[in-house]
Amino acid sequence: MPVKHYKPTTPGRRGMTSLDYSGLTKKAPERSLLAPIKKTAGRNSYGRITVRHHGGGNRRKYRIIDFKRNKMDIAATVLSIEYDPNRSANIALIQYEDGDKAYIIAPNGLKVGDKVVSGTGADIVVGNALPLTSIPVGTLVHNVELYPGKGAQLARAAGAMAQLMAKEGNYALLRLPSGGLRNVPNSCMATVGQVGNLEYENVNIGKAGRKRHMGIRPTVRGSVMNPCDHPHGGGEGKSPIGRPGPVTPWGKPTLGYKTRAKHHRSDKMIVKRRNAK
Repeated sequence: MPVKHYKPTTPGRRGMTSLDYSGLTKKAPERSLLAPIKKTAGRNSYGRITVRHHGGGNRRKYRIIDFKRNKMDIAATVLSIEYDPNRSANIALIQYEDGDKAYIIAPNGLKVGDKVVSGTGADIVVGNALPLTSIPVGTLVHNVELYPGKGAQLARAAGAMAQLMAKEGNYALLRLPSGGLRNVPNSCMATVGQVGNLEYENVNIGKAGRKRHMGIRPTVRGSVMNPCDHPHGGGEGKSPIGRPGPVTPWGKPTLGYKTRAKHHRSDKMIVKRRNAK
């Protein structure tokens, strides 16, 4: 979808862009595939804030997405391409030959009336889902499972894609959108093609109010707080943070500090990290 620009009639409009949704074919979602979303404003079951800067925002319903694609060898027709407020990618409503309907992530190039199918014998065309064993090396894929049968976890955002680099034994080597290389069990499902809505990354929010509509509250710099509120706070006028490096409000190192567990069980699956030189 193309990016729409606005005339600078107000300071908020200056530089603001949005997506042109004329490419979507249906406005109202499929009611049978909706679920309620309970707002928590970043609080856990004890009422304590565990994720900061969350709260407010427009009301949303969750679209139930079929990330498993486990309805094998039954063709489905694409009925519509729709907007999903819960993700950057658009979604496609499909109807199987037996009458069941489902939502899938809409890949780039998928159109209304196209046929998609899941299974080991499916053709290598955009929108079809196959195990990695059945996909040729070099193919671009998205919606990749990490564990067989769990559902897609990799390459689901707008414009994302992974490339199948090699197969060896029980594993397939994927180049992820981050640039890292990772082994995935070759019995995992993946969908052929690249996720659509490629222009999403070019959207400029433009004003604070749009972030509030998304449920994101303001982020205040620690250096403008008092010492009782943040380790960077205090001092006369504009002051340096007074530490060798920046820290979180709780004194933990940040800005480049690695937060991944040092001995994670999936370390053996990672061949090359995203930041490897």
